[in-house]
Amino acid sequence: MAVQSLEGLLTQGKLKGRRVFVRADLNVPLRDGKPSDISRILASLPTLRRLLGAGARVILSSHLGRPKGQRKAELSLRPVAAELARQLGTAVAFSDDCLGESTEAAAAELEDGQILLLENLRFYAGETGNDRDFARGLAALAEVYVNDAFGTAHRAHASTVGMVPFVAEAAAGLLMQKELDKLQIALEPERPFLCLLGGAKVSDKLGVLEALAPRADVLAVGGAMAYTFLAAQGVAIGSSLVEPDRIEDARRVIAYAKQADCRLLLPSDHVVAREPGEGSASRVVSEIPDGWMGLDIGPDTAARYAEEARRARTLLWNGPMGMFEVEAFAAGTRTVAQGVAQSEGSSIVGGGDSLAAINQLGLADMIDHLSTGGGASLEYVQGIELPGVAVLER
Repeated sequence: MAVQSLEGLLTQGKLKGRRVFVRADLNVPLRDGKPSDISRILASLPTLRRLLGAGARVILSSHLGRPKGQRKAELSLRPVAAELARQLGTAVAFSDDCLGESTEAAAAELEDGQILLLENLRFYAGETGNDRDFARGLAALAEVYVNDAFGTAHRAHASTVGMVPFVAEAAAGLLMQKELDKLQIALEPERPFLCLLGGAKVSDKLGVLEALAPRADVLAVGGAMAYTFLAAQGVAIGSSLVEPDRIEDARRVIAYAKQADCRLLLPSDHVVAREPGEGSASRVVSEIPDGWMGLDIGPDTAARYAEEARRARTLLWNGPMGMFEVEAFAAGTRTVAQGVAQSEGSSIVGGGDSLAAINQLGLADMIDHLSTGGGASLEYVQGIELPGVAVLER
């Protein structure tokens, strides 16, 4: 079954004068009471502008942080309302709650083309618990539901799944639809298909490694997770981070790749130091000595991965190649980012540090799709059903 699209509802003229509940992902970092990174706010704007321009009465919702069912002033969405108003060029009303009489009254007072932002959904335990009464209460605020929060689509929460059966119409927002369309490329790739995976732990990406090893033409592994793979092959890794309980998993992925004729690439040189952090003396080695730890892929490995990226017809990159947040160990990730930007094919980049590298180098316009999904993106490319998408299909 296909997902109902927002554009479909707009084409049918169904939204003017109707209250539309929009689940967005406005989970932005705050510093000194203001959003310090507005990327997710900017990503939500196309859907909001289309709805407001069509005369819808928008009730906007999101979570922020992990308050675990408790009201925490430092996790209020009020600062987001101010930034949204600045970006949209229109007033954004704010409700101090997401349920109750005051919220219902604020929603009822909306006029065509106006917007109301609700307080943090996760101030209620019923949000993450997908509580039926909480979900029904949210649904009572509106007639139409639009999910534009792909980043939470892998969570069966009240605002992503539970409330949908209680509304008359449900659709995917423009950002959600874009994510689904673009990520479909990784499910039906043009060859050669390269998967670049990095990050700290094999356990964080074991599922995607197992799923993609038989499907990709090349699987290039970087970051600290590479050392578990090297240890699985009997390579000396010094004091590098390793997950002993995942070594057998790494061997299984290696076997899957070999059986599928997928080339598995691992670092052949490394930037090492005795301890992580700025100011640590570092050097490049092909064999890691005792007492030293690998903190970035070396220049030869980075060049090799970047060349694979340039040749790929379909490319998926998620995760840094080293300790990217420390300048001394960021070169590998940046070299790979440049190769990804020069790819001849379709490129999809996700994960905070991968996106940060692309943005720092001013390469965003050279990437086909910068995914906001994080964990949802990785689950989707594995072929795992996302609850927040499946409910829209039903």
